[in-house]
Amino acid sequence: MKPYYINGIQQIGIGNNDVEQTYNWYDQHFGMKVKVFDEEAEAALMLPYTGGVPRKRHAILALNLNGGGGVELWQYTERLAVPPKEKVEWGDLGILASCFKSRNIEESYATFENTEFCSPVVRNPLGQKHFYTKDLHGNLINVIESNSWFKKSKNSQGGICGAVIGVSNMDESLKFYKDFLHYDVVLADCTEVQKDYLPLFDGQESICRRVILTHSEEKQGAFSELFGKTQIELVQRLDYAGKKVFANRLWGDLGYIHCCFDVNEMDVLKAKASSMNFTFTVDSGNFEMGNAAGRFAYVEDPDGTLIEFVETYEVPIVEKWGWSLKLRGKRRKRLPRWMIKAMGW
Repeated sequence: MKPYYINGIQQIGIGNNDVEQTYNWYDQHFGMKVKVFDEEAEAALMLPYTGGVPRKRHAILALNLNGGGGVELWQYTERLAVPPKEKVEWGDLGILASCFKSRNIEESYATFENTEFCSPVVRNPLGQKHFYTKDLHGNLINVIESNSWFKKSKNSQGGICGAVIGVSNMDESLKFYKDFLHYDVVLADCTEVQKDYLPLFDGQESICRRVILTHSEEKQGAFSELFGKTQIELVQRLDYAGKKVFANRLWGDLGYIHCCFDVNEMDVLKAKASSMNFTFTVDSGNFEMGNAAGRFAYVEDPDGTLIEFVETYEVPIVEKWGWSLKLRGKRRKRLPRWMIKAMGW
């Protein structure tokens, strides 16, 4: 079978009820200044997850050109997004936290230490310094030190470098994330009381199996150098079965709605998914969103967590000049650094 390529985490989707306020918060705290798109339209292709009805929405995809993936901020414009029926617990099934990279963890910590929730700076099983905080809507964020950067500015903060995902059966989930998504390097696999999780349990001890994955392949997609090295952290609590974070809610309701990967060779990826019994539940075919164009698809992990794939055909570089980059049909390679930096003009 022809190979497919997963080039990095393009973005994490966040459902909210005020997209402009949410964008301003992420820009202020994480330097997400570059808007890839800012568009109001109808989401007509997500019917399996929007109650079978096309839904009008306002979405913004924003990036930090220091490096890392972006955030896709998604707001219904004809209904209010609803929260989970019960409080999300650490170890529930779904995206539990987004991971943002930091070049200077102490400097990043200083911007959050007086907020409503901010855990102390600690080390994870890999020895990386990190801390947990929350965004303005209460979504948990893991800020973690990183040495993978596209460029450096005065702001030590970067974009998305991973996600923490709650699972019910670690071995089954590893077939999906390790074997299918090519996060094939196990950096840590430990079953014990995770000391750096204690702030998330109000100081109570809970035994978890925790697996941290990364990829051995040096990514070569158009924007892979911007996305940088990423990690997926899987969490299975052994004292609690966990409930699905998005049970009985619509995609786009409040919280982390998906983790999106930039890919090449979508048809090959679709065939591989089918061969492993991971079915594409949505496949857009060609689509346009603002001045961007491509193809997107969705698949569910073994617990129903939504994973998005995007193959980019066209992306705006300098929007005010009408300068966009057409990628469809071109061979898979990294874009010149100056071209990506031009997105910040």
